[in-house]
Amino acid sequence: MVTGMYAGFSALLMLYLSWRIVRERQRCQVGLGDGGDPDLQRAMRVHANFVEYTPLALVMLLAYEISGANPLLVHAFGAALLLSRILHARGFGRSAGYSRGRFFGTLGTWIVLALLGVALIERALFG
Repeated sequence: MVTGMYAGFSALLMLYLSWRIVRERQRCQVGLGDGGDPDLQRAMRVHANFVEYTPLALVMLLAYEISGANPLLVHAFGAALLLSRILHARGFGRSAGYSRGRFFGTLGTWIVLALLGVALIERALFG
């Protein structure tokens, strides 16, 4: 089960991003919301962005794997997704403005979603 490995790595990354929020909350002494602190706001958005994109991508990856896809392609999509999410988190986590990590992380995530979407539609229509 290839997707399970990428789901596991994604879970660890999500826990790391969650820990960053806890650390920022402790630093700011903010229990709820962001207290207007830009670092806490950014940590929360990095985590939220991960949660917005990763679950759908993993569901799509699992559907692709279950459909009988070549395991090397499943690994390629899974690795690209994980790398993209790491790049995004690192880039956005350091700066609210433009960063290469944020740009390429977003682009990579979108490409994975688009290619998996096309592949799943193709498998559904043409077997």
